[in-house]
Amino acid sequence: MNAEPARQTADAATQTLAIDARGITKRFGRVLAVDGVDLRIGQGEVVAFLGPNGAGKSTTIDMLLGLSRPDQGEVRVFGDSPRAAIANGRISAVLQSGGLLKDLTVRETVTLTASFFTAPRPVDEVLERAGILDIADRMVGKCSGGQLQRLRFALALLSDPGLLILDEPTTGMDVDGRRTFWQAIRADASRGRTVVFATHYLEEADLYADRVILVRKGRIVADGTSAEIKNLAAGRVVRAKLRGADLAVLQTIAGVKSAEQQGDTVIVTTTDSDAAARYLLNQTSAVDLEVTSHNLEDAFVALTGDADGAGSDIQSTATAPARENA
Repeated sequence: MNAEPARQTADAATQTLAIDARGITKRFGRVLAVDGVDLRIGQGEVVAFLGPNGAGKSTTIDMLLGLSRPDQGEVRVFGDSPRAAIANGRISAVLQSGGLLKDLTVRETVTLTASFFTAPRPVDEVLERAGILDIADRMVGKCSGGQLQRLRFALALLSDPGLLILDEPTTGMDVDGRRTFWQAIRADASRGRTVVFATHYLEEADLYADRVILVRKGRIVADGTSAEIKNLAAGRVVRAKLRGADLAVLQTIAGVKSAEQQGDTVIVTTTDSDAAARYLLNQTSAVDLEVTSHNLEDAFVALTGDADGAGSDIQSTATAPARENA
């Protein structure tokens, strides 16, 4: 399944942004966790919010949810403060842990939570949409990790929120469960719900996000479609079956950034795949040659990692154009 392009409809300019964060900064003592982030997300977008541990993702999400306030800057959710949006049931979150009582059944948990809202969705409806109607009578303490995540998803749906924030939502789910979960998310987004999710499963971001945002050291370093993000990791990878490759010679070919031998396969990363392919085919006994573009994981490492381990910053000019659906 390919990610659909980010929605930029003719009336987007008249819509209130689901998220409008401007210059938000957060410090913890001497640590600058979030450094002047600008984030604008339109209604109906599915956005992957990615970065390495310590990049500032969780701190940013906490500010979007009103769990903490920025030291500088402002966050608006559908034009209101995050806390007002939560009070109005316009924003919900699915977090990784906590918030569940083991001695209640799945249905009792949802029914109890529904009582906190003035106009919740029907209990059976959210159980079915979360894929757990068949285990409604199971004790929460007997649920698997994936089932607990689905239960948290059902709870988040009770207020029928316009914005859903997911933190590692498919942790503990099997492959079929993850696929079914994302099908439900995409169906909701097609009806106008905005979804922002953080995940370590980069293939989920590649397959299901309209837009990918990469953060590093408290700053957004890339913002675009999955294809645009991949293109920021310049170069291609040339692989061929070849034992005993002369890596020193390969390193001298124009455009080659690295060359390594893995078993009977030589792997060359290069900005000039034609030159590397010509050498391998004409000057060696290489067979089964293939040329591939970088995947999202390659781009993630290139854009959020420290160059040569030296901790140098990614320049903002290397990012894809940010989307502002205002």
